[in-house]
Amino acid sequence: MSSPAPAPHDVLLPSGLEAARPGLLPRLGAEAFGTLFIVVAGLGVPLFTIPDSSPLPAALAAGLAVTAAMLAFAHVSGGHFNPAITAGHLVAGRIRPGAAAAYAGAQLVGALAGAFALYGILRTLPGIADSRTAFDTVTAGFGEHSIIQAPLAAALLLEMLGAAIVVAVFLGTSGSDTRDGGSWYAAPVAVGLSFAVLLQLGQSVGNLPFNPARAVASAVFSSGWALEQLWVFLAAPLLGAAIAGLVFRSMGTAAGAGAGAGAVVQAGTGETTEAGEPAETAEPGSSEAQEFFDGKRG
Repeated sequence: MSSPAPAPHDVLLPSGLEAARPGLLPRLGAEAFGTLFIVVAGLGVPLFTIPDSSPLPAALAAGLAVTAAMLAFAHVSGGHFNPAITAGHLVAGRIRPGAAAAYAGAQLVGALAGAFALYGILRTLPGIADSRTAFDTVTAGFGEHSIIQAPLAAALLLEMLGAAIVVAVFLGTSGSDTRDGGSWYAAPVAVGLSFAVLLQLGQSVGNLPFNPARAVASAVFSSGWALEQLWVFLAAPLLGAAIAGLVFRSMGTAAGAGAGAGAVVQAGTGETTEAGEPAETAEPGSSEAQEFFDGKRG
């Protein structure tokens, strides 16, 4: 009886491939540019469409932008483009605190750059008398600034729930093992579709973004009320992300504890870890992108 071929993550990669892994600056650049793209699509489409039109085109455009950005840059940085997703990875033990802070900073820079570009375009249009008022139409808000007059509690709970769902989908699909029928394309497609569905709901309530970076970017270029309400769209998605991260951390720990005895060679590192270690130190099912920003590959 022939022995099965070794799984991809059990194979020790050549030293040349290990040396070619992206460094921190390329990862941050990918996060910043991907977030810029998502903000330009997510805010630009509703800004330049007919007022009071269906929110479906804007939600679909934002979801497709997430999928495209992840397909383009996930192999470099992991494709977060959202501080909530980064926070979920941090709580789940898939990224170190220092890298998580750097990722969040890069995402914020990219989001602000994208919103600034849109603001500059608005200033050039003769039919737009007040660019900040125009940005008000795409900025998250509650109460009198919500389309359906949604109260604070409704906006907070929906933001928290939506962020938890997105982070759970991201963690679940990006951690899937291609040996078990998974695909590298599963995460971009699943996360993009999730965002499109949730944004369709969020825009109908009050332009809820489920992304703190996007919330900050739109609030900065809107009227003063947006900054006063911004804390909700920072705290709620991060709380939802933390809940999802805790769930996946407990699931990963349980899986690690139940694994059989033996050693696993981490791809591209040459390091051998026991299969029974917790998920944050030995994750057989994690992707190469996750391994390098977890510190396992640099």
